[in-house]
Amino acid sequence: MRIPNPPWFQYVGWLSSMPFITFLLCYIMYDDRLFDDWRIWAIAYPIIYGIGFISWRSHYIYDNFIRSKYPSLKDTQKRIFATVPVYLLVMAPSVLLIFYSFDWLNIIGYSIQPGDLRYGFLVGLGVNIVFESLWEVIYIIDKYKEAAADQERIEQMHLEQEFENLKTKLNPHFLFNSFNTLSSLISENKHQAEKFLDELSKVYRYLLRSNESGMSTVEQETKFISSYAKLLETRYGDGFKMNMQIDPALKDKEIPSLTLQLLVENAVKHNVISKQHPMQIDIFSNPEGWITVENNLNKKVRPVSESTGIGLSYIRNKYALMKRVDIIIEETAGKYKVAIPVLS
Repeated sequence: MRIPNPPWFQYVGWLSSMPFITFLLCYIMYDDRLFDDWRIWAIAYPIIYGIGFISWRSHYIYDNFIRSKYPSLKDTQKRIFATVPVYLLVMAPSVLLIFYSFDWLNIIGYSIQPGDLRYGFLVGLGVNIVFESLWEVIYIIDKYKEAAADQERIEQMHLEQEFENLKTKLNPHFLFNSFNTLSSLISENKHQAEKFLDELSKVYRYLLRSNESGMSTVEQETKFISSYAKLLETRYGDGFKMNMQIDPALKDKEIPSLTLQLLVENAVKHNVISKQHPMQIDIFSNPEGWITVENNLNKKVRPVSESTGIGLSYIRNKYALMKRVDIIIEETAGKYKVAIPVLS
């Protein structure tokens, strides 16, 4: 069976406690001679250190066995009670070995005196209680850290699963709307349909690539939304206009992938778009690091039957899953705008 190695703080604890223990035990055995006879320091100290090292390692092996048997936080009480026998199995024999070996070998003239063992046991018991309590506190803290890390991993897995669920809803939603547009174009203008299909292939390549991580830089998203706008310009001609002014300082910041596309698509889906009622979309940033997508309102008389609210729901949920501030949605008499924070 492999003997476990103590952690570094256990070595520090042993090295820091042994001078104190050795001094007290030598004082019990030699009284004031301790300060006058250099042999005590040269001979007695190394012997006690050697026995102390064996005692400490035996103590750790016992503790390690107990913690392997009762490892969890809920077993703390059992673990504490199970360490009590270590005083009889390790500490007491170590004290007896020190005193009786010095007595039998008459080391530096020592002979055991009444009361020596009692005081020796008190020293061993006191030191063991202090350090055993300290090791248990450290063990409990480590267990709490492990529990917190496990909980964080579970939450992260949950967030990833939630995002995967959102993506599976998003891609069919985007395809459904794009193919509806393409279908109508084929019957109206085949040349425009070809241009639309070419732009659609570029857009969907980005869509697949960006969904791998779930996040994109502002620069990537603005380039993508420019390509997406060409699809809408192909479809609506002079009925659709988009203006974009984003601070270049934000280019390396991040936002959830497809956020701008979803907001633009949302505006297009819910409003009438024609030469007589053109759609104007403005995308701009502010000094506080927010990006706003604003469009004029000319709502359709009939609500969009296939609207499922996936777009805004995706954006809200993505920011909520990341535990960031929610998006801001404002609607006035003639304007509808959504503001989203960029992320470092």
